[in-house]
Amino acid sequence: MSREKNIIYMARIVSMLFTPFYLPLMGLIILFTFSYLALLPVVYRLEIIAIVYLFTILLPTYIIHFYRKHQGWNLIEVGYRERRMVPYVISILCYLSCVWLLKSMNVFHFVSSILMAALLVQIVCAIINVWWKISTHTAAIGGVAGALFAFSVIFVFNPVWWFCLVLVVAGIMGSARMILRQHSLAQVVAGFGVGFFCASIGILYLY
Repeated sequence: MSREKNIIYMARIVSMLFTPFYLPLMGLIILFTFSYLALLPVVYRLEIIAIVYLFTILLPTYIIHFYRKHQGWNLIEVGYRERRMVPYVISILCYLSCVWLLKSMNVFHFVSSILMAALLVQIVCAIINVWWKISTHTAAIGGVAGALFAFSVIFVFNPVWWFCLVLVVAGIMGSARMILRQHSLAQVVAGFGVGFFCASIGILYLY
């Protein structure tokens, strides 16, 4: 029994650490590492990363947390399909605010393309959720894989080792979501596929 409790505890930690909101941040890290944008001043890059972190991770996480507390739902209950639409809307609005702010700052087009790809992932997941529950956690890591693929095509670099790391994280995350009984195997795999397709097509098209 103790071993089962430890597995569940670790699965909860994984779910909390790898929230579904980190696609833009990971995309930026890839962009600032492998493209000519790596030549930008460190302070400027950190400023952009901080803004993206605020609007795509910190704000949606805390707003959804307060909404869940207000409704009196625990972490399991907020995962019910019929209760996921409000968190989707909150997240989408935060992402739109981030896009507007960065455009007003005249940041590079690549940064906006990452955010728009992340928005596309969220919107598609929200639409699918009307009929069928899909894993936004694996959609996010699928989006990271898709962004990695898109930028490897655009900037012509070998992403194999990065892909290996992303796939390992995806496997751990998908397993955690199934252990917590939040998703089935089909929902986990479908989430990764949706994230990969939307992010890769979105970035390549917007580029």
